[in-house]
Amino acid sequence: MTFVRVDQRFRGPERSGNGGYVAGLVGTTLAAQLNGAHVPQVRLRMPPPLQKDLALSADDVGAQLTDGDGLVADAVPVDSGFLADATIDPVPADEARAAEAAYRGLQDHPFPNCFVCGPSNQAGLRLRPGPIGDGRTACTWKPAADLATGGLVDELFLWAALDCPGGWTIDLEGRPSVLGQLTACVDARPQVGEECVALGRYLGEDGRKTFTASTLYDADGRVLARAKHTWITVDPAAFN
Repeated sequence: MTFVRVDQRFRGPERSGNGGYVAGLVGTTLAAQLNGAHVPQVRLRMPPPLQKDLALSADDVGAQLTDGDGLVADAVPVDSGFLADATIDPVPADEARAAEAAYRGLQDHPFPNCFVCGPSNQAGLRLRPGPIGDGRTACTWKPAADLATGGLVDELFLWAALDCPGGWTIDLEGRPSVLGQLTACVDARPQVGEECVALGRYLGEDGRKTFTASTLYDADGRVLARAKHTWITVDPAAFN
């Protein structure tokens, strides 16, 4: 067991951790125990608390993040085939860059300090996934040096970067949502400063749940990471 802390920098809503970042804490811990036949599926059980020591434990059958007796998130291995349809066809970097001008979060963001896509979080990833048609979003991302070890971006931040490009395929103004589940696989790690392209795709909805996917590509068009998400419709006022 180890202890981790979600710093204020890594918030999503104002009073809780970004879902992709927290899922990455749990998912990468479990991924280290798995072989290529399985990938981690992380479920967020409560809004992840900020600035508290949380217990993180894992073995080859699962991982848990707890706050005292409270379960913050857990992960289980699922067959890698679950992500077979998660890969979104790439678009050129200039098309992804152009889409950023239409990023809806610049005008009306439910969580403006979100670590991944919040325009007010100067220490965040600052992704701006804009619509490119057919229920898809795209944006570029140049990872900063403080996200890397040995010149390559840490897997934790790839999990985070996979989060919001999927979320912004949803009508977040009419259907405000937070991440409930994230299943991801990291295939490779980009270099610091490399221009990557992140894409999201809307898959469908069922009641309060919305389903999306995302893919991250490197500058050479190689798949870096893939994910599928389940989002839960919420009242943003309950989180901020």
